[in-house]
Amino acid sequence: MSVPPPTPAPINRRAGHRPEWLKIRVPGDLAQLPVSKLMNDLALNTVCQEARCPNIFECWSAGTATFMILGEICTRRCTFCAVGKGKPLGADAGEPRRVAEAVATMGVHHAVITMVNRDDMPDGGAEHLAQTVIAVREETGAAVEVLISDLEGNRDALRVVIASNPEVLGHNIETVPRLYSAVRPVAKYQRSLDVLRWASEERGVNMLTKSSLMLGLGETEDEILSVARDLREAGVDIFTMGQYLAPTGNHHPVRRYYTPEEFTQLGAAAKALGFHHVESAPLVRSSYMAHRALEK
Repeated sequence: MSVPPPTPAPINRRAGHRPEWLKIRVPGDLAQLPVSKLMNDLALNTVCQEARCPNIFECWSAGTATFMILGEICTRRCTFCAVGKGKPLGADAGEPRRVAEAVATMGVHHAVITMVNRDDMPDGGAEHLAQTVIAVREETGAAVEVLISDLEGNRDALRVVIASNPEVLGHNIETVPRLYSAVRPVAKYQRSLDVLRWASEERGVNMLTKSSLMLGLGETEDEILSVARDLREAGVDIFTMGQYLAPTGNHHPVRRYYTPEEFTQLGAAAKALGFHHVESAPLVRSSYMAHRALEK
C-alpha cells in the first residue's frame, strides 16, 4: 500500500503575502463597466463574480464574461468554491433568452456558459442548459462553450447537452483523487472521468472536450501528471491548469504557490501527452481566453 505524501502546512493567504505574479492591480471601478450594467439589467449571473475570478477586470474590460445559469446557489459543498451553497430556487424559464440577448449585445464570438450543480433536478439542469445553447445559436453566430456539472453521472442528461451542439463541452476534474474527500466531498473522481469519456465517445465531429485542474491544494507533481494522463485517456482535448487561490479564510487552504516557470514545465509535460491545446499559468482559469483553443 502506498503511503500518501505528508500534507504541507497552509500558506498565509492574505493578498499582501501572495507572490508578485499573483498580485492583481485593478485599474478602475468594476461596476462602471458596460458588462456589469448589462448583467444587472438582464438579471444574469456570471461565474466571474460568483467565483471571484482574479481575471474579472481584464475580461470585463474586453467585453467578455462567463455566464452562470440555473441560479447562484449550488447544491454541493466543495471547499474550494466561493459560489453560495444551499437550496436553490426553480429554474428561470426566461434565462436562456436573456443570456442570448446578452451575448448578442456584447457581440462576443465565443460564449462560455457554466452552471451550478443542481442535484435537486432530475436531469441536473441539462435541458435548461441545452435550451440556453440553442437560444444563443438562434440569436447570434457565436461559438458556444459549456462548462457542466457531473450531472450525477446521468448519461442520458449528458446526451441532451451534447445534442445542443456546443463547440466545446467542459467538465472540471478540479483536483487529484487523493484530495477529493477534502475538496469535493460530494463528487467522485471516477464519475467525472466517466462524464468526460462519455462526452468524447458521443460527441459530433466538431465538438471538443475540456477539463481543468487547480494547483496548490496539496497535490504532488506526480499526481498532477497522473490526472493529465487519465484525462487524455478519457479523450479530453483541452486541458488547463491554474493556481488555486482561497476565496476566504474559511475555504480550503493554499498549500503551495507554483511559480510561472513550474506552470510552464507542467504545461509542456501535459502537452506531450497529446492534448489538442493546453493552458498552464498561475492566473489561468477554465474559461480564461477560452477562444484560443478553437483558434488553434
